[in-house]
Amino acid sequence: MNINRIEMTPVVVPARENAINSPGKAAPLHMLSVGASKGWSVQFDSLVKWILRIHTDDGVTGIGESLRDVSEARMREIAESLIGTDPTEMNLRDLPIPYGRAYDGFECAIYDLVGKALSVPAYKLLGGAYRERVYCSAWFGQRDPEDAGRCASEFKEMGYDCLKFKGSLDEDPVAVCEAIKEQAGEDFRVIIDPNTRWERPAEILPFLRRLEQVGNVWTLEDPIPRWDLRNYRHLRRKSSIPLALHTAIPYAELFQKPQDVILAIQEEAVDYFNFNGPMAWVQKLGDIAEVANMPFWHGSEVDLGLLEASYLHVAAASKLCTLPSDIFGRLIREHDLLAEPLSFDGQGNFMVPTGPGLGVELDEKAVTRYAGGDTINISAN
Repeated sequence: MNINRIEMTPVVVPARENAINSPGKAAPLHMLSVGASKGWSVQFDSLVKWILRIHTDDGVTGIGESLRDVSEARMREIAESLIGTDPTEMNLRDLPIPYGRAYDGFECAIYDLVGKALSVPAYKLLGGAYRERVYCSAWFGQRDPEDAGRCASEFKEMGYDCLKFKGSLDEDPVAVCEAIKEQAGEDFRVIIDPNTRWERPAEILPFLRRLEQVGNVWTLEDPIPRWDLRNYRHLRRKSSIPLALHTAIPYAELFQKPQDVILAIQEEAVDYFNFNGPMAWVQKLGDIAEVANMPFWHGSEVDLGLLEASYLHVAAASKLCTLPSDIFGRLIREHDLLAEPLSFDGQGNFMVPTGPGLGVELDEKAVTRYAGGDTINISAN
């Protein structure tokens, strides 16, 4: 079995109206620089993703989805390097392509392809499933308190019992949590993610005291700069609110690396982790967390359906991926580009697909609708 053709379609799928932030609130959430624009200046839903179809001479096709803002040149180079190779002979934990933001999409498609070739779901390629459903949270960006409470109430009606939001100090996060508690109830839990922008521990300790009094904060993710693990440990000792560290392998330019997990464990700096990146790498990080008996959740970039399906397979195959994962693209984007959406059980969980490979199919009409340019074909001819 050899790869003989790769199709790559650029797509741009916008968010639903007011699905990210409160109306009128401009808060771009893409952390990385884009061209001449600095990080935090571009909204994620305006950026191109690539839908991949990797074809073989045996008639098997694997489908995948890239991370956002990967260059066409990089996609072409990697696609050309894979023509003529046999995916069933590859080490799936270390594919024969250089790592970067383009890696995840090709890995996603290759796992789908190999799973189909062997007639097994992707989680079997990762060692097997610990669970058939994955606990997930709802999500929004930045909202004023009244709007946040309304959204939380709606999410609860859908069946969620946890919500993650971006905790900017522009909006008092304590007032937001109070509004969520009032509208969604005491048992509806919150994860706050400031993306390291709270910065100075001495200034945020009063916030932590007030958040403790509200009582609905499950964990605080990346409140201060990630390098400052000693102050993570200090905050952990001063507050009863658990801390989580986000390690995102695709954010190498922001100096996020796998070794951060080992250092955080050594420093006793956090209670939980959030991991995202290539399927094999998230599982590797999950193995480290498991040795330390520290639960984690699977992170995301508010992705579309193919990558989210891959996340479900990894979460199912990782023993301590038991915290609510960031699989909520269908709540935010206009479409997930799947023929059938991922199955939600109405109790905060998404069912793990059981079909061969990723176990999902593309909605080709939707791909055409959201195409941001012509499909690129790379072949042996």
